[in-house]
Amino acid sequence: MDSLDPSVVDLSRLQFALTALYHFLFVPLTLGLSFMLVIMEAIYVMTGRPIWRQVTRFWGKIFGINFVLGVATGLTMEFQFGTNWSYFSHYVGDIFGAPLAIEGLMAFFLEATFVGLMFFGWERLSKVAHLVVTFLVALGTNLSALWILIANGWMQNPVGAAFNPETMRMEVTDFGAVIFNPVAQAKFVHTVSAGYVTAAVVVLGVSCFYLLRGRWTAFARRSFVVAAAFGLASSLSVVVLGDESGYALTDNQKMKLAAIEAAWHTETAPAGLTLIGMPDSTAQTTRYSVEIPWALGLIATRSLDGEVTGMSELVLHAQERIASGQIAYRAVEVLKRDPQDASARAQFEAHRRDLGFALLLKRHVADPAAATPEQIRTAAWDTVPSVPLMFWSFRVMALIGFFMIALFATAFALASFRRHLEARWFHRLALFAIPLPWVAIELGWIVAEMGRQPWAIDGVLPTFLATSTLTPAALWTTIIGFTLLYGALAVIEIRLILAAIRHGPVEDEPDALPSPATLAQAAE
Repeated sequence: MDSLDPSVVDLSRLQFALTALYHFLFVPLTLGLSFMLVIMEAIYVMTGRPIWRQVTRFWGKIFGINFVLGVATGLTMEFQFGTNWSYFSHYVGDIFGAPLAIEGLMAFFLEATFVGLMFFGWERLSKVAHLVVTFLVALGTNLSALWILIANGWMQNPVGAAFNPETMRMEVTDFGAVIFNPVAQAKFVHTVSAGYVTAAVVVLGVSCFYLLRGRWTAFARRSFVVAAAFGLASSLSVVVLGDESGYALTDNQKMKLAAIEAAWHTETAPAGLTLIGMPDSTAQTTRYSVEIPWALGLIATRSLDGEVTGMSELVLHAQERIASGQIAYRAVEVLKRDPQDASARAQFEAHRRDLGFALLLKRHVADPAAATPEQIRTAAWDTVPSVPLMFWSFRVMALIGFFMIALFATAFALASFRRHLEARWFHRLALFAIPLPWVAIELGWIVAEMGRQPWAIDGVLPTFLATSTLTPAALWTTIIGFTLLYGALAVIEIRLILAAIRHGPVEDEPDALPSPATLAQAAE
């Protein structure tokens, strides 16, 4: 891995970013609709009213279209760990592969087994049995997200594993710590809640479309009510759980938190929260900033005396860890030649936690042990992600999150006062709000993944060392191929969903039956 082609690294990252962001266009809607279907069908089972069966089957059709595309794009993304990130797979596959394998064996097979029964078992199963099947599909869908996010959470906070100098790989030391990783748990509940909001916005928006057109109003007003209640609870959860996810950064990813808040230097506790401003990476300051005193300290540390460490201080700490990592790196080189060297083993054990920081030097020098103080300082500044990108991505995401609360609070109030049928201004607002949750979710992933850079595994493996040995031409070929294929799939899915919406929930719907005048004309 000493000979690095920067273009291969950048293109590999670009390809994975494109496929991951594309895949996550489908996942949130699948997550949210699955449990909304459970709620809708549970009402049908309890009331026995055919309209609720119609509601469930219509949204089940939208779920099914989206589910197929989500599975197809997810499989392609996972294959890239072997094709584009082979050293990553070799180095941490012992840990990272386990949650992915469990996801495939447990969650994916659970939902795949029962999804057919959900779609084709309406006339073959009892009401209660079919509801159980729908619940199992929803459970499998959300368990899939759990295990994927456990794997991703480990990349953000690599607990329960250690480097083995005999195998030259990371290996599991405590699988329980991997599963109950606080970063992974916070990320799971936040991500799933965001998916619930996405589905609620879609159901609300399509219901408002029907109300605007005056079609299938019995269906639309019931879907509206479910979406309003489910969306309000979910949007509030997103903000609360997002705050908890941010709190986890205080202990586990301080550089990411500092970049999000453009905290260039450590302030006297409690630090103020910058609402808006213009981060200047060259001058290491934020121009035209508007701050809320004390807010960041209270949010990030839950205290009045807890400090939020600034990026300058974190860079100095990174320099110390790089110097410590150089000792571990030298010890590993000795152990490769003589595994029984007790002195080298002792040095490695004392500094093993910082080995990954020494690997940052490979971007600047072939032998990290021979790096100069200037190269160490440069490598330490590499640990600072793109501050303007982090700063603005987070703020736009948060703004959309608060807008979602206002949207669903208004919808809930309108439904509670039975004003949701004639509030045409709100129907238009909800319709145009449909894309916003996807914008927020994609920005959230940008914050999560760009904030981890330059690490593939935080503090363990730099991204530029994790790639496969590929050529730029091969990467451009696959990027173009994926773009064309995924573009075609996107067009197909959108056309299918729009066709389903245009066709409407015609099953057993009085609104869809011919009018008496039409029947009389036909008789004549």
